Amino acid sequence: MQVLPVQDSKTVKEFLNVARTIYKNDSNWICPLDNDVEAVFDKKKNPFFKHGICTRWILKDTDGVTIGRVAAFVNEKKAHQYEQPTGGLGFFECINDQAAAFKLFDTAKKWLQEQGMSAMDGPINFGENDSFWGLLVEGFTPPSYGMNYNPPYYKDLFSHYGFTKAYEQITNHLQVRKPFPERFTKIANWVAGKPGYTFEHFSKKNAEKYVNDLMEIYNDAWKDFENFVPIKKETLLESFKKMEMIMDEKLIWFAYINGEPASFVVIIPDANQMIKGFNGKLGLVEKLKFVYRRWKGVHRMRAIVMGTKSAFQKHGLESALFIKLKEYVLPMEQYDELELSWVGDFNDKMLSIHQATGATFGKRHLTLRIIF
Repeated sequence: MQVLPVQDSKTVKEFLNVARTIYKNDSNWICPLDNDVEAVFDKKKNPFFKHGICTRWILKDTDGVTIGRVAAFVNEKKAHQYEQPTGGLGFFECINDQAAAFKLFDTAKKWLQEQGMSAMDGPINFGENDSFWGLLVEGFTPPSYGMNYNPPYYKDLFSHYGFTKAYEQITNHLQVRKPFPERFTKIANWVAGKPGYTFEHFSKKNAEKYVNDLMEIYNDAWKDFENFVPIKKETLLESFKKMEMIMDEKLIWFAYINGEPASFVVIIPDANQMIKGFNGKLGLVEKLKFVYRRWKGVHRMRAIVMGTKSAFQKHGLESALFIKLKEYVLPMEQYDELELSWVGDFNDKMLSIHQATGATFGKRHLTLRIIF
């Protein structure tokens, strides 16, 4: 077997195509857009290159057939916040062969050690954790846009190499047309009517205002979590730019208390239902199909991220946001499901909110770690 760095158009193509080969008989897999994958490795498009480095490889067998791939990266903002400097491994794809998988893991490990790392997390992304993050171990159903999907045998490949669980990420599913539990609805309506409490949906015309509000809320809401790194405005602007093609302004809601940004939820239509069958390509024909499917509408939404300032986390704002969302969604008679993805098992408050809505279990991903 031979490991080759991805460094030209030929190896980029092979890096992308190996996934299509591995999943060719898996009807649940929806191929991510090549452009989305390549944007992660583009210094002009990925702001994480300003404080990090990454590289990637493909693996060929003795006959010259590409049988695997992997990427490795160091995010300097986070690498040194752990007991040992920790890098990342991601975009792993491999045939069901332990020797091949170990060859890829060893390659990433060696490169990370050369960068001064003593451990690696994986499979993760060289970017925010709302996409390309985690090893799927339960809930092998068609993924929503940005959510990692992989064959069940990957779990053994990682565990046999020595990876152990750092934390779990839970995804729950909410049936949109099913009424919220009575207690949830009662609290939501009470909160929505309180003096000084106002609610607004996102507006592209005032995008900068809402991006600033989201950043203020998010950085306050998450500040007490271990290894938290404040999100930057440029990262948020890049995220909203990516969402623009599929964004529905009235699926992104903010709550304010006496004018102060207090809580938010970001939900998008599931773009995977728009790109299914594209095989990662976005040529003219695919673009026309995409426009048609977006106009026609999809039946699933994905909640990417929620947050509430610590001072307001017991005010029931999240329940009121869900009520506002439902007031818009139900009359459309379009959406059937809201995927609440994904919440770390360390985030008891958010998991409690999921439970309160009446959501049911959907998927389980793991973020794994190995100390060298």
